[in-house]
Amino acid sequence: MAFRRPAGVVRLRDEALSSDERRGQLRNRVSIETRPAILERRTRLGDWELDTVIGQGHKQALVSLTERKSRLALFAKVPNKGAEGVKQAVLKLLAPLSDQVHTLTSDNGKEFAHHEAIAEALDADFYFAHPYASWERGLNENTDGLIRQYFPKGCDFTTITQRDIQKAMDKLNNRPRKCLGMKTPNQIFFDINPSAALAS
Repeated sequence: MAFRRPAGVVRLRDEALSSDERRGQLRNRVSIETRPAILERRTRLGDWELDTVIGQGHKQALVSLTERKSRLALFAKVPNKGAEGVKQAVLKLLAPLSDQVHTLTSDNGKEFAHHEAIAEALDADFYFAHPYASWERGLNENTDGLIRQYFPKGCDFTTITQRDIQKAMDKLNNRPRKCLGMKTPNQIFFDINPSAALAS
């Protein structure tokens, strides 16, 4: 399957980047400017923002994903910010939810160099925010801050276990949010009736 690129695609222009950034520029990036307008309304599930959270001494990292409508947060540990490890982590997290993956949006970090392979594997469209425009992925940036409540800056990620990660995800995704009408991300994403959840 060919890499999906929306009609009227706008590529991020080299002119907006410094010479140092051009040397590390990712190939075939599709600009956030071309994302469907429905993403801004947050009326559907399946639009994800991606980022990485770095551990002490840059020795390991967490790949973090946030679904825009439900605020569902998924994250996994990788040994470094290498593109192959990040790709594998994203696919492992999202493959079980592939029916609810329409778009992915990340910053311009080299760790997302395999964006085309990710998009193809998930049958989704992959977009990139503008350089130095973290507000364009504000939800994911906020989620990174929530993750830091469990794994603060200076934390040695080599000591984090899968059990630690799962526990943190469970707490975040079962935390009622004011923006969700005091429902939880799990309730919104998985369409769980709050009354039924309390009764179980």
